[in-house]
Amino acid sequence: MMRRTNLAMLAPLAMLISAPVYAQAGDSQKSAELHAIIDAYWDYQLKQYPEFASSLGVDDPVGRVSDASLEAEDARVAKARAWLAQLDAIDTASLSEDDKTNYGILRRSLAEQIEANTFGQRTINFTNRGGWHQNFASMQNNLPFRNAQDYRTYINRLKQYAKINDQSIAVANQALAGGYVQPCVSMEGYETSISGLITDNPEASRFYQPFLRKRPEAIDAVTFNALAEEAAGTITDIINPAVQKHLDWYNSDYAPNCATAPGVSAQPGGAKYYDFRIRQMTTTTKTADQIHNIGLSEVARIRNEMVEVAKEAGYETREAFIEHLRTDPQYYAKTPEELMEKVARVNKIIDGKMPSIIGKLARLPYGIKEIPAETAEGTTTAYYNPGSPDVGIAGFYYVNTSKLDQRPFWEIPALSVHEAVPGHHQQIALQQELDMPDFRKHGAFFTAFVEGWGLYSERLGIEMELYDTPAKNMGRLSYEMWRACRLVVDTGIHSKGWSKQRAIDFMTDNTALSEANIEAEVNRYISWPGQALAYKMGELKIRELRSKATRELGDKFDLRAFHDVVLGQGAVPLDMLEAQVNRWIIARKAS
Repeated sequence: MMRRTNLAMLAPLAMLISAPVYAQAGDSQKSAELHAIIDAYWDYQLKQYPEFASSLGVDDPVGRVSDASLEAEDARVAKARAWLAQLDAIDTASLSEDDKTNYGILRRSLAEQIEANTFGQRTINFTNRGGWHQNFASMQNNLPFRNAQDYRTYINRLKQYAKINDQSIAVANQALAGGYVQPCVSMEGYETSISGLITDNPEASRFYQPFLRKRPEAIDAVTFNALAEEAAGTITDIINPAVQKHLDWYNSDYAPNCATAPGVSAQPGGAKYYDFRIRQMTTTTKTADQIHNIGLSEVARIRNEMVEVAKEAGYETREAFIEHLRTDPQYYAKTPEELMEKVARVNKIIDGKMPSIIGKLARLPYGIKEIPAETAEGTTTAYYNPGSPDVGIAGFYYVNTSKLDQRPFWEIPALSVHEAVPGHHQQIALQQELDMPDFRKHGAFFTAFVEGWGLYSERLGIEMELYDTPAKNMGRLSYEMWRACRLVVDTGIHSKGWSKQRAIDFMTDNTALSEANIEAEVNRYISWPGQALAYKMGELKIRELRSKATRELGDKFDLRAFHDVVLGQGAVPLDMLEAQVNRWIIARKAS
């Protein structure tokens, strides 16, 4: 799974850094009108989300922070309505194909922002995977620390955390009052993600980590030490009390009032909200019933493939092979370092195979890190955090090193091609390089495309010869089964009244995932309705388009070129992806 840049979670679309001039084959006046709206949108977003702007290289000496209040979001939505009206006044028929894509992506994003704000669920400002406290603690991962001003900006932001905390608690209190509360069954242990940020020694705090890095040459030792001391004081005097206030509020006000029903449909207006989430996450018009049935069909297909792999491994049944994989100590690391070393080796093997399947490779490198300890036990196996070529930050593949007896080696190949390359890192880092408006480079995030490509990348591991043992191949199938089960389980919980235990039982019966992973995943689906549907729906569309291109082009089909086309416009809704592949097929036939 890709972890959206923590600051990007605050914005429906991120900011632009510049407004490059694009050659247009269509009506120049209509194009100018469109780009004027894009520029205005950029300027506003830049002001609204200054932390994200900093991650893209925009200096902010004051160290401003985003406004987390509902009033601020209402103001943003009012601006979105105005831009939407301006877009609707443009005759798109004469726009170039590139600008039709720009128009469609901006219009869709604005319309979804407006619609999302009509639901009471807009007050739900955290999931079981984290909230404003973890977002703020992770802010440093995407910020530059090149000189004294960068550190000063960071400290200034730390000093404003109490305000962000108060705003966020106020929004969550409105959620409590309206009945838009996370279910009890998905939030067990959530308080540790808060308490884990409080440290007696400020230098042991995650907020202090930038001062543990090597001092930049541009800062003299005296200045750096003074900044570090000020940061430590800010952590003690402002951060820790605010986090403690958050913890006390959660334990006394929120947790005792958690929801009893796991599905969002039990909330006021929840059924309609879930329909919106399906459209938003899958970029399709499919219903919950249709997606549920697609999931059941995929589960049956993958299960049959698993039976064949088990036979290849010498086991009479699929279940017997999975039990072996789950329990044999040879498949599990004894230390976090051993697990990270295994991941690193697999990733270097993958790196060496990348030119065989992708024509245009991303220039930005990626690294691997361990998931922070205070969130590791309640979160997923891994995630990806995008980098920033503008400020010199690599992308990072985060690996969960908690509960080592449930992090098998045979999952590593499928996990790595999804989170790093050719999955999230390749797709997102390449998107940052493309010649297109910056709101699409840095902010357009269509989960069905991004996560669909990540899951499709797991299948590319077959062509990269990564699954060279039955155990690794079962790991791949288990991961594909995991995403197929999501279609069944997510819709089951939020549309069909499934309990948490029924969801766990379904995933236990069909995947080779460990008990801890299944528990964490089901909790995630409960607290984050609809998001998990995007993976399989996106992957199925990419596979469908590849099959079509292969069939229609015959000898003219080129896998590397196909992948370059899929990735060539960055993240787009699935209907736009289909249109761009169809244009490529037509052009390829005529060449």
